[in-house]
Amino acid sequence: MLYRFISKAKLPTAHGEFDIHVFENDEGQEHIMLSVGLPSQTDALPIVRVHSECLTGDAFSSLKCDCGPQLNAAMKAIQAHGTGAILYLRQEGRGIGLTNKIRAYALQDQGHDTLEANLLLGLPADARTYEMCKDMLASVGVTQVALMTNNPNKINDLTKHGIDVVKRIPLVVGVNPHNQDYLDVKEEKMGHMIHSE
Repeated sequence: MLYRFISKAKLPTAHGEFDIHVFENDEGQEHIMLSVGLPSQTDALPIVRVHSECLTGDAFSSLKCDCGPQLNAAMKAIQAHGTGAILYLRQEGRGIGLTNKIRAYALQDQGHDTLEANLLLGLPADARTYEMCKDMLASVGVTQVALMTNNPNKINDLTKHGIDVVKRIPLVVGVNPHNQDYLDVKEEKMGHMIHSE
């Protein structure tokens, strides 16, 4: 499905100024890109973070996950590097939506881990897709990236969609006693590279 660029504006933030771009597909689904120094006037490899929306972590500073710290660290790193982007994908709860995410939280309160909770609800462990990323990055002339991620599946998915992931930048931040079990499950059951650096 094609994602069309709709509009762009300046967005001053606590981490510096970004260009904020909005994209939309034929079904009205919206995604956001925050960019710095793109299209680039140099040969510098842009740093890119593909970040799925997490209302609880990004907006409410939840300690149940590492999403908010990852978003802020990526914003800082891209500003420091001078060229890059955050693709902020509206795929709450690894694609299961906010309501199901809170239902999964309730199961976690009963002792189930994050993966077990999704499966008990009859939902996939990860329902996200990344086909929109190529269109979003192409709009600012990006085909090769240094990807900020701990998730090897994300690298594989982006590569399948025609994005050349030249290198991976680890993003291990926001670890705390409330999310240690969550991070352990991501590493042990979902293959994330969290403690292997």
